[in-house]
Amino acid sequence: MTYALDTNIIIHYLRDEPNVRDKIKSVMLMGDDIIIPNVVSYEVNRGFKVQSSPKKERAYQILTEKNGFCDIVEIGSNTWKRAEEVYEKLYRKCLTVGELDILIAAFCLEYGCTLVTNNVKHFKDIDGLIIEDWLG
Repeated sequence: MTYALDTNIIIHYLRDEPNVRDKIKSVMLMGDDIIIPNVVSYEVNRGFKVQSSPKKERAYQILTEKNGFCDIVEIGSNTWKRAEEVYEKLYRKCLTVGELDILIAAFCLEYGCTLVTNNVKHFKDIDGLIIEDWLG
């Protein structure tokens, strides 16, 4: 199984939240993969630009470096098309979801991964998306 981490889960990891750290270790021991969509990496890194936290920045670098726990994966052209479809379905249901959340969801749908998020309400209306909340 492959898990994709949402920004809020990484934030909890950087805050040393035991549930998230333990779950990441457990998933890795089971041989499953954990990835980070590059749009999530963008959200995390932009946070470092406006709120300096060298300790958390270093922890994120360790998490994502070559031999770390998680790979950062680029959004491909098919994901953009999938995002357009997700947006259209939500629009037709008169539902709104943030643009970056649509990209994250489309990424997970395209790559067949489970989205790990604490913001289930942001994603619950997206058809076919598998969601886990490691904090709930």
